[in-house]
Amino acid sequence: MQTLNRRRFLKAGTLAVLSAPYIARPAHAQTTVTVASLLGEDKPETKIWRLFAEKAEERLPGRFRFNIVTNGALGGEKQVADSIRLGSVQASLSTVSALSSWVPQLQILDLPFLFRSPEHLRRVVTGPVGAGLKAQLADERFVVGGFIDYGARHLLAKTPVTRPEQLEGVTIRVINSPLHTGLWSAFGAVPVGIPITETYNALATGVADAMDLTKSAYAGFKLYEVVPCLTETGHIRASGVIYFAQGFWNGLDTETQAVLNEISTEAALYFNALIVEDETAAMETARENGGEIFQPEDMEAWRAGAKGVWTEFAPAVGGMELIETVENS
Repeated sequence: MQTLNRRRFLKAGTLAVLSAPYIARPAHAQTTVTVASLLGEDKPETKIWRLFAEKAEERLPGRFRFNIVTNGALGGEKQVADSIRLGSVQASLSTVSALSSWVPQLQILDLPFLFRSPEHLRRVVTGPVGAGLKAQLADERFVVGGFIDYGARHLLAKTPVTRPEQLEGVTIRVINSPLHTGLWSAFGAVPVGIPITETYNALATGVADAMDLTKSAYAGFKLYEVVPCLTETGHIRASGVIYFAQGFWNGLDTETQAVLNEISTEAALYFNALIVEDETAAMETARENGGEIFQPEDMEAWRAGAKGVWTEFAPAVGGMELIETVENS
């Protein structure tokens, strides 16, 4: 009798284990994903990763723990990119400008006055040009989940600058890339490469007197306090990427990679929509804190000065024919 009861107990226990929810017996150990964000919780640069973490938990329960480090605590874009290559940071966002030293062809997305609208940019980065750039980034140990749009870059200065000749001799903070240096040199300015996390102090202390940036980041870094004049030049559509460390990515099975790619696509569209909303709020914040908005004069002169950059960088980005294809796409 005792033997019979014991057999029944073991059988019942076995059935209970087999019927337990899948999440009670995960197929994978939980992986911590350290994510670097340059800005705070209220900005799209961090909100995108909160959404990403939620969607990953919904579709891959218990698989990942996202450690999202905000406010540039892990460094500026170049420092984070180095950490991504080393594998100490597993995921982040980056402007394509910051990655162009590894993949010069990315500079095609930075060519001034090339893109007419967000839709134009989206068509290009989701087509063959974008696919080719992804492949080149993968060769440099950057795995791209999707392209994002930070919005247009505008000119910021301590005093109003509405005509290109007013930049003559002005020291301007730039992204440390040949294209950005060449663009502002063409207008007679003196470019100085400074990481974004050090820009506020550089402007406050007179190391630089101007810079260019998106409206969202202008308010995010409170730069209206040191460069209160924003001229809506919209000269560059600031493209970026959602990207991962290759070592982290290669350690995932193909099904998990596919899920993260799907989430990246959704997160990119979410980010782009957030940026549009955030730009409006950013300009309200800037005005409330002494910022002023100006319209550029003589746009043809601005375009003419910048157009030389197309010719100069054509060999690096794939040739003038490719630039014209992108322009007309």
